[in-house]
Amino acid sequence: MKLSVLIPVYNEEGTVAKVIQRVAAASVQEVVELEIIVVDDGSTDGTRKVLQQLIEGGELEFIYVEHPENRGKGAAVRTAFEASSGDIVLIQDADLEYHPREYPKLIQPILEGEADVVYGSRFQGGPQRVLFFWHYVGNRLLTLLSDMLTDLNLSDMETCYKVFRREVLEGIELRSKRFTIEPELTAKVAKKKVRIFEVPISYYGRTYAEGKKIGWRDGFAAVWAILRYNLFS
Repeated sequence: MKLSVLIPVYNEEGTVAKVIQRVAAASVQEVVELEIIVVDDGSTDGTRKVLQQLIEGGELEFIYVEHPENRGKGAAVRTAFEASSGDIVLIQDADLEYHPREYPKLIQPILEGEADVVYGSRFQGGPQRVLFFWHYVGNRLLTLLSDMLTDLNLSDMETCYKVFRREVLEGIELRSKRFTIEPELTAKVAKKKVRIFEVPISYYGRTYAEGKKIGWRDGFAAVWAILRYNLFS
């Protein structure tokens, strides 16, 4: 069985090499073959140079795809999925907020035949850096609205760590280009009536000075996406 890790990247020259190293070192190789797909989404800093150096160095093996211009996280995830071949698909951000040491617990319910989809929840008691109160409130409100319309009881709809059996994603047409990929995936997975699990994960949030990108506009976009993909799609 193969695990494909999809890594959308945009302007992460300071973190992308370490993230790929962590993914490559994740303790899953004893149970699954590991495939890493990196999509540079039109980075304008030194990210592409870092990725080219990793490729030329040959120490880390990964599939590399470039978008000529920035199209958004959702578009990069879709491109990465199209380039992947794994039986299990996991989404990994290119910052250092989520640690690949969580992979064994994330894929275990799928490997044991108990789940089709697994979400890693930041709100189920795992260790996390203490940061923004209003981000926490916003995440909980977005999850509540999503849960009301999907009839799920997720605690963290906006989590990066979403894991799927390949067959689940192959039956879904994704349209989101940016961060609205999170509510879109949740809405469309819920409509398929598949088995969804949540597991607690650690979370190492960063500040805007450290490179955090999501903002209040993305929150309003997420509300519209929750309504759109649950009620009108």
